[in-house]
Amino acid sequence: MTRRLAFATAVSALLAGCSFAPPYHVPTSVAPVAAFKSDPGWVPSQPSDAVAKGAWWQLFGDDALDALETRVAITNQNLAYYRANYAQALSVVRVDQAALLPTVGVTASGTRTGAISTHGPASSTFSAIGTASWEPDLWGALTNTKRAAAATAQATAAQLANATLSAQGTLATDYLELRGIDAQAAMLDTTLVSYRRSYDVTRNQYNAGRVSSADVDSARVTLANAEAQRRDFDRQRAADETAIAVLVGENPSAFTIPKLAWKPVVPDVPAVVPSSVLERRPDIANAERLASAANFNIGVERAAFFPAVSLTAQAGSTAGAIGSLFGAATSAWSLGASVAETLLDFGARNARVAGARAAYDAAVATYRQTVLNAFQEVEANLAGVAAYRAEQMHYAVASQAADRAEKVTLNEYRAGTVDFTTVTAAEVTAYQARSALIQNTVNQQTSAVAVIEAIGGQWTGTVDLNPSTKPPVAQ
Repeated sequence: MTRRLAFATAVSALLAGCSFAPPYHVPTSVAPVAAFKSDPGWVPSQPSDAVAKGAWWQLFGDDALDALETRVAITNQNLAYYRANYAQALSVVRVDQAALLPTVGVTASGTRTGAISTHGPASSTFSAIGTASWEPDLWGALTNTKRAAAATAQATAAQLANATLSAQGTLATDYLELRGIDAQAAMLDTTLVSYRRSYDVTRNQYNAGRVSSADVDSARVTLANAEAQRRDFDRQRAADETAIAVLVGENPSAFTIPKLAWKPVVPDVPAVVPSSVLERRPDIANAERLASAANFNIGVERAAFFPAVSLTAQAGSTAGAIGSLFGAATSAWSLGASVAETLLDFGARNARVAGARAAYDAAVATYRQTVLNAFQEVEANLAGVAAYRAEQMHYAVASQAADRAEKVTLNEYRAGTVDFTTVTAAEVTAYQARSALIQNTVNQQTSAVAVIEAIGGQWTGTVDLNPSTKPPVAQ
């Protein structure tokens, strides 16, 4: 049986050598260059999405983030959906592979008959029939169908990889924003202590007749606005926390992320990134594999112009006793062949070939557009990284200056040289400057995540904004 199966497979492969699918070449895409911001051209691309992307989240030096990222690839339900799609695509490949080989079956039956009105002897009849059928893949239709299914399965695998990278990136962004909110809230808690003290002092001075009620109202407005902002930080944190819970496949009602001291690490995004790294992006690989599948489908439709050949074989035996069932006198066999050809279909086959070609052209256009979108994303995110990095120095200078101005204004107010409105303005300015500095750090972190997603993986190198924290080793 094993030799027969091997022989059938070899013959099938020999006959399948005829294929009407056009020779496939990876569609041309924007030319890889040494760095972005160059004159684009169209050249053949070599998707390399199998290159290891690395545990890029370790660049942020946060153990809690590392633990969450490890979970998201396992428990995220969207990724479970894409894994199931990939398993289904692989099963289609196996089905199409099996179509290249013969189908073998057997039927066995046994009956016993006798007359009801008489007591004559009953008779038995036993039969066994084996059948085999095979459609030789003379024109490559079945082979191209299998190849298209294989390319589609690879596209589905790339889709899973893309969804994984997206979920990991979204998780990192939500987590880093949550830590930034915690930092903002901690800073505001300290500021609120100062605001409440100022409000109490102002009321005491008003009761002593040293200031007007306008100063009290001004201090109250500043305090109330800050308290409202503090409550809104709780809202923002809850939103990020519940989003992270869903990403790791947990019920948000039972999921919490403890607050930690903020020790931000910003990855050192290289100023020059070769555009060839875009070939690692799984969405580009997905689009290229779908173009390949569409190319094979052209061969499937072309094969319909040629006759379909089917081979059948049957061997069976019928006897009155099981012992003589396979005797030479009771056995018979037959071999058959049939050819089917469509003589007139009023252009249906031509239309299907034209449709397959159009589907291929659409897949190529989608592939090229995916590459262009990738360039746009990287260019925009690299520009964002550069801008946020340059802004940091200015925000730091502004925050330091605002802190000094706040202290000077408070001293002047206590000395009676300025009114409390001036103090209020200085306090608000100082708070906004400190808040902007924290937000700038978060923006640098999240833009680094966006670049990682855009180039399909990580690089190495970190800048630690807290010198007491040792940067992690990138892998």
